[in-house]
Amino acid sequence: MAPKTPRAKSPSGKKKLRGKRRKQVLPVHEEEEPINMEGVGHPEIYPLVLTTKTQEIFNCRIDEDVTDETPYKLIKKEDILEDLHNRAAISDFHPLRKLVRDYPGNEILLVYDKDFKYGLNFYLIGTEEGKENYLNLSEVPEEQEEFKELAPEDLYVYKPPVSKPWVSLGSEKEIEDESVKESTKQITYMISRKRRGFGAPIIFSDQNASSVKDSYIECTAYPDKNFTLTQLEKDVGMQVVPHVKDISTQTRWTYPKNAAIQYYPREFSEEEKETFGQSKSLIDFLNSVSTSVEIALQQNEITNTFFDDWKHLAEEEGTFGDKTDTHLKEYQSFTDLHSPMEKTITCVSWHPTIYGLIAVSVAVRLSFENRVQFSGKLLLQPSLILFWSFSDPIHPQLMLESPDDIFCFQFCPSDPNIIAGGCINGQVVMWDITSHADRIENIKAGGSRSKKVTLKPMFLLEPDSNKEAMYIRHCAVSSIENGHKKVITDIHWLSDTFEINRLGSVYENRSGISCQLVTCSADCTICFWDIRPQKSLTPQQTEKKKEETIEIPFDVPSTFLHLDLSWKPLTKLRLSKGETSLDHCPTKISLNEDHLLYKTQDKMLIQTKAVKAGEMNPYHNLEAGMANYLKPIDEFCTKFFVGTEEGEVIYTDWKMERDPETGRLMTKKPVNLYTVHDGAVHTVQRSPFYNDIILTIGGWNVAIWKEGVMTGPLLQSCCAPKRYTSGHWSLTRPGVFYIGREDGYIDIWDLLEKTHEPALSQNICITMITYIKPWTFSAKQQFIAIADYYGTLHILEIPWTLSHPSTNEVSSVNYYFEREVKHLEYVEQRRSIREQEKKEMELEMEKKKVKTYHKSKEVIEAELKSDYESYLELEKSILISLGLIKVTEKVSYMDLM
Repeated sequence: MAPKTPRAKSPSGKKKLRGKRRKQVLPVHEEEEPINMEGVGHPEIYPLVLTTKTQEIFNCRIDEDVTDETPYKLIKKEDILEDLHNRAAISDFHPLRKLVRDYPGNEILLVYDKDFKYGLNFYLIGTEEGKENYLNLSEVPEEQEEFKELAPEDLYVYKPPVSKPWVSLGSEKEIEDESVKESTKQITYMISRKRRGFGAPIIFSDQNASSVKDSYIECTAYPDKNFTLTQLEKDVGMQVVPHVKDISTQTRWTYPKNAAIQYYPREFSEEEKETFGQSKSLIDFLNSVSTSVEIALQQNEITNTFFDDWKHLAEEEGTFGDKTDTHLKEYQSFTDLHSPMEKTITCVSWHPTIYGLIAVSVAVRLSFENRVQFSGKLLLQPSLILFWSFSDPIHPQLMLESPDDIFCFQFCPSDPNIIAGGCINGQVVMWDITSHADRIENIKAGGSRSKKVTLKPMFLLEPDSNKEAMYIRHCAVSSIENGHKKVITDIHWLSDTFEINRLGSVYENRSGISCQLVTCSADCTICFWDIRPQKSLTPQQTEKKKEETIEIPFDVPSTFLHLDLSWKPLTKLRLSKGETSLDHCPTKISLNEDHLLYKTQDKMLIQTKAVKAGEMNPYHNLEAGMANYLKPIDEFCTKFFVGTEEGEVIYTDWKMERDPETGRLMTKKPVNLYTVHDGAVHTVQRSPFYNDIILTIGGWNVAIWKEGVMTGPLLQSCCAPKRYTSGHWSLTRPGVFYIGREDGYIDIWDLLEKTHEPALSQNICITMITYIKPWTFSAKQQFIAIADYYGTLHILEIPWTLSHPSTNEVSSVNYYFEREVKHLEYVEQRRSIREQEKKEMELEMEKKKVKTYHKSKEVIEAELKSDYESYLELEKSILISLGLIKVTEKVSYMDLM
């Protein structure tokens, strides 16, 4: 055993030994260099974390001392050194203590990093030059804002160019040095033939090409080594581009070959298994790799091996959201499986008050010639408007019958139980579904599929016994003789704030409900209709009518009985082309009050509640129209937009005027006529956010107009890959609209993202899209109904980015429209200036032509003599060149001259 005496020491000796060890260890540790952002190109920036206590000490509290407007603070170097002395390693500036000590200035710039651009909430600028650059850079945005405010005033002011004298800067010398100059003398060849060969007849004949004499021999070019030239200098323009290299890692697949292999697994026998299990080599191998296998298994448990790194590599867009969220999502679809004939959807409309209920009109998919051929068979098939509910995607909830196929219909803005539609034969049809309203209101069609139907309609509970109750007959149709002669292409209810008379003058609406309609047809007419009786009936007339009244079926309401088969239009407009006998064929119209229909949903809910409370429905007791005195509405805009079958957009007036010669009422001439679209116009719609912004779609392009701007459209797209067939504005975003194409794709335009092309194109079906109708279900959910040519109605859910507007989107889109208006004014101003300059140039040219010179007789004779002498000189040179005059004959020829 070794002696223990060396360990026995006094406590004081122990302390001394420890003190000596500390003195020896201290010089070994050196101060670490502070970490800066040199790796990202900013070596003067040093990030650090400041706690709340440190922020209070140095008066740099977030959102109080440092804000978004002034995110920096100048801190004295002495204060930081004092904090390092007082708090030592606890100080937040301890990692940057060497930078603070070596800083040459007296004040250090501290910047608040709100977005954590460099990883921490603050950072120091470690150089005086970086501090000056940052402080000077922060003053630039204010100057830019002042410049921005002044720039738009002079943005579209045309300043004609001013000619200035040429000032040479030495460019002609550079051009002369770079110009190509001939260094060798050119060789001149003269080819001639005899005079008697001129005008001789030419005889073509066959010859043997193989013979050398008088035959064609091809002399092909070949390189001659004796005259090979070496290029010593060459002027070549180059541009530095990154190297591109294609590398493939897949094996080359030469040709497909079928191969099938069947085999049995080869296993060890029991004796071999025992022998290998006891072998030392296998035991050593398992012991050597067991640790690495355990580590690999642990890593597989911790790390997700199926994580897609490429997908999560890109950063998310903060303004418009992720691109994957902009696609429409399929929610539900409806198809009429009970119809024996193939039909297409012509019009779609969501129910204004019952959520989850949508109505569609269907028509037989036949051309005009086939309709005439199968007219007898078509009479046996009912023409319907189908009501679909989210609660039952198979069976329609209601079926409205009509005398012929419906191509457009619309719910009444005052009462959703009143529906008006336009037929293919030109008749206007009216329905009243008040008695069936309880059935469709009992359907609980929620926006989520998980909600269950608590109360079903009667005909869904007993489908066999109540199958006939689903069909609802129309209660009135217009007169065939006095209405439209061709298919009705568009129908609109007039607002309940006004009504018009036969002359088109506007008056206040005394009844407070919508009682008038406007329709346009392919017979080149636009008709206004009034659903009220036009004349007050006397007691004698009522008695006669009662005697002649025919009993109507019990299931047909008598709301519009006074209109059936005798309904005539209140006034009729014909869009004449003026000089020719042809007329414009309207397809879609847009009135000035159409934007009010987007905001009548709450009003309709109040009216329907009032009717349920026991009040009488005003449509069941219509007053005699046009009988009482009406107060005219002054300064009412009676102009409206019309889209035609030829692709024209017309801005006209519905007021009638009297012909000064005949005294008859006639339609006013169109205010403006634009030929923008290269096909029939399918959509003319006002924006829900701006009353004076109109969207028109037709042919292969789309245009946006502003009412009052007569120079042209604000936006006109280029030719699309496929023909456009329908479109609609977004109900919640002012800069978004949807367009359907004939190949089944839908183009989504976002004016905040792109104005020259669609922001997104998505395939919906394999056939033509016939109608588009969006609808807001709730604040968090929005749907869009898309109908196709094969009769399927697709309900898609609109994503968050397309249904929720960004900050100040209404003002941003409005500012874009204002800029386009200024641009049109600027272009028109330049066009007028160019036309004026062209007229001035033409006048100047005319003056030069008209200007004559009065010359004396001697001057005229001298000019004629000089012209004759120049002609003789030309003749002499030609004769000499042809060899007709020899050199010896020159003198004599000159004497003859």
